[in-house]
Amino acid sequence: MPFVSIRLAGSATKDQKSALVADVTRSLVERLGKNPAAVQIVIEEVNTENYGAGGQLIADRDAPMPREDAHAEPSQ
Repeated sequence: MPFVSIRLAGSATKDQKSALVADVTRSLVERLGKNPAAVQIVIEEVNTENYGAGGQLIADRDAPMPREDAHAEPSQ
């Protein structure tokens, strides 16, 4: 019985997760000849504030950069 664990940084919609489960199941059936009824898939969504890479939280890395005011005086 295949057991697949998928961890996502952030979140996905229900439709995206449903499509992902269908795609992974189909792949296991086509590539390994597994019974689709036996395929088990767990999707874990990891909050980007609880996940870091390269010494930085993913939430901080992916945060939009503040835009500079084009009319502001240049800093010296």
